[in-house]
Amino acid sequence: MATYNPSSLRAEEFINHEEILETLAYAEANKNNVALIDQILEKARPKPNGGGVTCQGLTHREASVLLACEIPEKIEEMYKIAEEIKLAFYGNRIVIFAPLYLSNYCINGCLYCPYHLKNKTIPRKKLTQEEIRQEVIALQDMGHKRLAIEAGEDPKNNPIEYILECIKTIYSVNHKNGAIRRVNVNIAATTVENYRKLRDAGIGTYILFQETYHKESYEYLHPTGPKRDYAYHTEAMDRAMEGGIDDVGLGVLFGLEGYKYEFAGLLMHAEHLEAVHGVGPHTISVPRVKKADDIDPNEFDNSIDDDTFAKITACIRLAVPYTGMIISTRESEEVRSRLLRLGISQVSGGSRTSVGGYTEEERPHDTEQFDVSDQRSLDEVVKWLMDSGHIPSFCTACYREGRTGDRFMSLCKNGQILNCCHPNALMTLTEYLVDYASDETKKVGFETIEQELQRIPKEKVRGIAEKNIEDIKNSNRRDFRF
Repeated sequence: MATYNPSSLRAEEFINHEEILETLAYAEANKNNVALIDQILEKARPKPNGGGVTCQGLTHREASVLLACEIPEKIEEMYKIAEEIKLAFYGNRIVIFAPLYLSNYCINGCLYCPYHLKNKTIPRKKLTQEEIRQEVIALQDMGHKRLAIEAGEDPKNNPIEYILECIKTIYSVNHKNGAIRRVNVNIAATTVENYRKLRDAGIGTYILFQETYHKESYEYLHPTGPKRDYAYHTEAMDRAMEGGIDDVGLGVLFGLEGYKYEFAGLLMHAEHLEAVHGVGPHTISVPRVKKADDIDPNEFDNSIDDDTFAKITACIRLAVPYTGMIISTRESEEVRSRLLRLGISQVSGGSRTSVGGYTEEERPHDTEQFDVSDQRSLDEVVKWLMDSGHIPSFCTACYREGRTGDRFMSLCKNGQILNCCHPNALMTLTEYLVDYASDETKKVGFETIEQELQRIPKEKVRGIAEKNIEDIKNSNRRDFRF
């Protein structure tokens, strides 16, 4: 039996089943060990470091103890520290994106996804390049600058050449003041050669959800298709990094397996990336199983309530302080609002999870991958964020300035990335307000920007940001960035 080895390139060694079981037993035995919990919380707490802060993060065992903890005041302390960490590394900005579904053709048999091959009730659809242009124009008219493209796994209908052509089309569309500045990619595990092609196409982050780290459950949930290969899927991030993609995003689909098992596996995967590549996950997503065309979430007996979901989010933030954390429109406004305080730094807005959904006046449901709980418009989401004390950010400057991989992480881990992110967030918010916002959102937005400019500590940076914001307001100049 393989032993736990985070530096191994073999999935069953860096996600070791016995190590996870031992971790869960250790966490259960120490869930009310106040002295140990205090020690772990102190380790997680952000520490001053010159002009910034640093955080040690936590091991999967330490974080699992916190997740198991049942002491109310200690849980509240976790939440407080999670918010401190999020503010220390990412400030009060929230990056906004939208998913773009290219095709729902798929040859896998995943039991939790309506795109599975045996589903004969869902219409199959694949966008043409002209249809993609129209989808992108619709997204640009909303104000989006960052997309995450999605497609089922089907070598015949969705080969890598199709994905690359779609990316090229997306980047080519310039409509009014709109342009998509960064395309993140969420497609099936593939080869090093194909990851090199994606890198050369100028993608941002490569995202792939593990779904579940429990190998036996994984194989049950993926009875047919290439995705059934647990090792090939789990080792995909190593191949992506070998192919030159230095920003990768992890995630599990909570509800498929016991959440404590998934939590430990997710953190072990993050530890593995750090050990082997020197760069942990750029993002971690926390989706839950949701209703879809022929999918009933009640059929899965590992669902988690909102309180547990909040605790998971906070513990991930304590364990992997530098990572971006994503929550989508799978979740309601209420849940998203709560989790924004506990570590989330990216949200989708105005999302449609159907193929070709953005060009439809009414929200189509026939090709949706999952039901959208938060159905507000992008403008409503932007205003809501500002009303809640956050800065909506459409920034993609780090990708285009080469601040990716270890270059981004070195700035982030030292708490210095805010020197770029805060002014960039304000400038891209100004763009949005000038070009797309409703009058009510504009009023709130410009008041927010004035307040936030005063919070930029470096006088020179603040002065440049103020000038660029005025230029954006008064002219057609766009796309300033630090």
